[in-house]
Amino acid sequence: MVGKPDAVKAGSKSSQSPASNQATSKPDLSSISTTFSLKTLKLKTKQQELLIRVTILGLVYILAFITRLFSVLRYESMIHEFDPYFNYRTTLYLTEKGFYEFWNWFDSESWYPLGRIIGGTLYPGLMVTAAVIYWTLKFLRFAVHIREVCVLTAPFFASNTTIVAYFFGKELWDSGAGLVAAALIAICPGYISRSVAGSYDNEGVAIFALLLTFYLFVKAVNTGSLAWALASAFGYFYMVSAWGGYVFIINLIPLYVLVLLITGRYSMRLYVAYNCMYIVGMLLAMQIRFVGFQHVQSGEHMAAMGVFFLIQVFYFLLWVKNMLNDTKLFQALLRIGVTSAVAVGAIALGVGTASGYISPWTGRFYSLLDPTYAKDHIPIIASVSEHQPTAWSSFMFDFHILLFLFPAGLYFCFKRLSDATIFIIMYGLTSMYFAGVMVRLILVATPAVCLISAIAVSATIKNLTQAIRGKTGQTVSAKGTSSTKGSSKQQASVDQSIPFLKNGATVLLFGAFYLLSRYAIHCTWVTSEAYSSPSIVLAARGAYGQRVIFDDYREAYFWLRQNTPSDAKIMSWWDYGYQITAMANRTVIVDNNTWNNTHIATVGRAMSSYEDEAYEIMRSLDVDYVLVVFGGVTGYSSDDINKFLWMVRIGGGVFPVIKEPDYLVNGEYRVDKGAAPKMLNCLMYKLCYYRFGELTTEHGKPPGYDRARGVEIGNKDVKLEYLEEAFTTSNWIVRIYKVKPPSNRW
Repeated sequence: MVGKPDAVKAGSKSSQSPASNQATSKPDLSSISTTFSLKTLKLKTKQQELLIRVTILGLVYILAFITRLFSVLRYESMIHEFDPYFNYRTTLYLTEKGFYEFWNWFDSESWYPLGRIIGGTLYPGLMVTAAVIYWTLKFLRFAVHIREVCVLTAPFFASNTTIVAYFFGKELWDSGAGLVAAALIAICPGYISRSVAGSYDNEGVAIFALLLTFYLFVKAVNTGSLAWALASAFGYFYMVSAWGGYVFIINLIPLYVLVLLITGRYSMRLYVAYNCMYIVGMLLAMQIRFVGFQHVQSGEHMAAMGVFFLIQVFYFLLWVKNMLNDTKLFQALLRIGVTSAVAVGAIALGVGTASGYISPWTGRFYSLLDPTYAKDHIPIIASVSEHQPTAWSSFMFDFHILLFLFPAGLYFCFKRLSDATIFIIMYGLTSMYFAGVMVRLILVATPAVCLISAIAVSATIKNLTQAIRGKTGQTVSAKGTSSTKGSSKQQASVDQSIPFLKNGATVLLFGAFYLLSRYAIHCTWVTSEAYSSPSIVLAARGAYGQRVIFDDYREAYFWLRQNTPSDAKIMSWWDYGYQITAMANRTVIVDNNTWNNTHIATVGRAMSSYEDEAYEIMRSLDVDYVLVVFGGVTGYSSDDINKFLWMVRIGGGVFPVIKEPDYLVNGEYRVDKGAAPKMLNCLMYKLCYYRFGELTTEHGKPPGYDRARGVEIGNKDVKLEYLEEAFTTSNWIVRIYKVKPPSNRW
């Protein structure tokens, strides 16, 4: 085809004159450039598909990053919430002091007078990741502060998660499902809630590590490659270093392997993948000081070990089967072998538990299996709002249409069962159960929901487009009958049904795109309005719709930093400990680590006691200042008065002298004139409502009207004897009191 035009041109040139030959021999630069550009743009079908796929994935990658920048654009570059301030403080210490000092850091500014060994009581993956990014940028001569790296770490890893979601969806179904999964998880509110700019928490990198580990393990099972299995072990190591949620991985994967063994799907691919992942992953995980030998001594890890020994039994029995020719003898050996293995495992587990070598399940693990366990036995866990059972509205808020696409995706997975789809089914069902038990675990369920929903979307759109193209009609019309009359009738009925099928498929396709567009609009709204507001800076709408900013937290912490001695000890509820240490640079009695329940209960006892009793407790702890959060003026509901019953419950769990009914009236929690006498005179009530009875908070309401509770307080004449007001922020959200020194005694 290429040579024919050249031959014609050669023939025509021979019949022309020399002058014309010279004229025609001059090259036309414009035509050459046009021909060159068109040739370069000519791509094969597979190349075009690859170009489109890479372009879409690149746009999704950018979208996942910029969607999480609302908080930076609306406020400023700052760290959100409570725990991220500890992560930022430790990351700053790591970049300034180095690894050796970081691993051996004893923090005397927290948990006074106990202190805390930082290197052995945290998961260092987040801090090390941010420090490596910072050092890399510094090596490349980028002038950036470590705070900016911390603020943008979560959006960066969210973008990386979309890439992993694409490859995981491709491994589970096809490339179309992978692209849809990447797009869904890029803007899903269930993931954005923990990955916005400024949300410098462990989950920001842990979800990436979680999905990467699962993808690499499924890839190893599908291929039987030792390299993929080794990669999954390193992915698991990164997950262990980043977040305590790695326990979900080390229990889900053994459960998956056990299901494959029971259903007769055992293979050498599975044997290689699990053995390499478990052995190498376990050895690597034990290098994390906070984990250590828990991997072989904790009850949460025993399932993985049991499945590891069980798969060795399977391998041994299959080897014996290949060596024996007697089927009856093998059946007897199989019964004896499996029974002996289960009996030995049960005896070893019982002896290990009885001797104390194997530690029992932790309270957090029990609370996942029994939602009422924490409330009855560990109130400090139940007091956290994100540990509460999930309401249906939260599922709809975080998943939107994915909540309905999820069952459809499960249907498609069951319809095409394989080793990979069995894994995603188990991941989806188990994670959705845990998400129902605890609000926080919606984050763990989000990748599974997005992947399974992507399978539903991809398969549905593929079927609808095939119907629109008329492939269904062609296949039906191809099925002829022996009778000419019957075939003509069938052909006529098919011809009549084709337009109906095409129109119906078109309507359904437009409906699917409409629902997906509504999902995108919902995700954008949720991200901008609900998940991009830092808790340390509060925003509200004024009477005329203007935006009002409450910056009381930073105002109070700055005052502490500038106006108190460097060795001052601050007592507050544990929620604010990390922020006080990081921003005010002052020593705190308790903080968000919550490792010592007795110490927290002591603070709860002081807050719920009378002032003279609380004073003795504060003197025993060397407390210099007391900080409380109060929202009665602004209507801020997440204040210490609304948290006070949890202080009573936690304090009463250790000190029986504190009884919750003493603060209730007929089982009702009140702060007005009908409140219990002990409630009206406890330290927390006095510190929050001191001088509040003289203040008019709302037009038409009496002085002392609490806007957060919507009532007039019962004790307006609060007098303090052992403490004095040191500082109250401009909106009364944070109040700081100084503990008076003891008076002279004769």
